[in-house]
Amino acid sequence: MDWFVESTWKTMLAFASVLIYARLLGKEQISQLTFYDYVTGITFGNLAGQLAYSEDNRVLEHFWILTLFVGIAFFIAYVTTRSRPLRKLFEGEPTIVIHNGKILEQNMYKMRYNMENLLTQLREKDIFRISDVEYAILETNGGLSVLPKSQKRTLTPADLNIPTSYEGLSTEIIVDGVVIYPNLEQNNLDEQWLIRELQKHGINSPREVYFASLESDGTLYIDKKEDELQMPVDIADSRFTK
Repeated sequence: MDWFVESTWKTMLAFASVLIYARLLGKEQISQLTFYDYVTGITFGNLAGQLAYSEDNRVLEHFWILTLFVGIAFFIAYVTTRSRPLRKLFEGEPTIVIHNGKILEQNMYKMRYNMENLLTQLREKDIFRISDVEYAILETNGGLSVLPKSQKRTLTPADLNIPTSYEGLSTEIIVDGVVIYPNLEQNNLDEQWLIRELQKHGINSPREVYFASLESDGTLYIDKKEDELQMPVDIADSRFTK
């Protein structure tokens, strides 16, 4: 059983290291994955894997290597937040690929960005004609930001001078049958209010609710665990197989 104990504690050490160090490096690793972040993430995972599979006499060595790598990455992240030239060096710069309906081929060649990628990302933005685009900018994380021409943009209430009210964010009240009491308290509500609201919908216990949220207008959205749908829609192809 020695192998079981050894592999268990080394894997737990690797997992804890990845979790703690990833938190230290921040959310940018996930939400804004630049080329530098991509390389850093792959190396980070590889070093953690080596730690999990390392021999007993090399555990500290691999742990130190992982810690040193994270320290360097953290230092670079700290420096680049304060130095624009260094930030451009490590993360690159946004590049314009369409201007006034015209594709800038040289910029695309420079970024090794092909037409298939451009057309796919335009369609994801509900843009099907390049001539409708005022600007398209390839961001450092690989995303495409698109500004349609003014006559091709969707009308908003502001365009029609129509006043609107503040919408705000909804607040989670029940998640999988569990009441989120701090969210009730911050809205100056209590459990008795919640029970009364649930009873209005024929619900006797929060345990019957899969999700409930308090909307900004004060109404309570409720989704029961047992939905009473007469004819639920199924779009899976498997329903046609026998």
